[in-house]
Amino acid sequence: MSAALHLELVFSRPETTQSVTRGAARLLIDMGYAPLLEVCLPNGRRADVMALGKKGDIVICEMKSGIEDYRVDRKWPEYAPFCDAFFFAVAPEFPQGVLPDEPGLIVADGFGGAVIREAPVSPLAPARRKALTVAFARLGALRTLRLDG
Repeated sequence: MSAALHLELVFSRPETTQSVTRGAARLLIDMGYAPLLEVCLPNGRRADVMALGKKGDIVICEMKSGIEDYRVDRKWPEYAPFCDAFFFAVAPEFPQGVLPDEPGLIVADGFGGAVIREAPVSPLAPARRKALTVAFARLGALRTLRLDG
């Protein structure tokens, strides 16, 4: 009698986070956005990915490397005041049913991603949009020179 071989893929959190971040950023580029990684927001939070669209719309994606990461991290509602649309981005093996229905959902790996659920759009106030856009542009420019710290 032959025993069945069972293989289980195990992903480390940093590798999973990096893979999902890369795929989500590639997807956003394909959608016409210019993403920046790890952007500090005015409220002191840090967006994993913040992206600026061709029409000035701002999207934030919060990466979740696993169920534990999601369960211990409840800061995600604090991103809403700084974007027009908010997405969770997760790996294909992430149990999507545990996520709330409100945010958008992206499933991504190191090669790309797909929007599984569109994010509700809540337009920013014009003054906040201008301030965020200027800060985003300055950060991107400084990063090209590696002067952002």
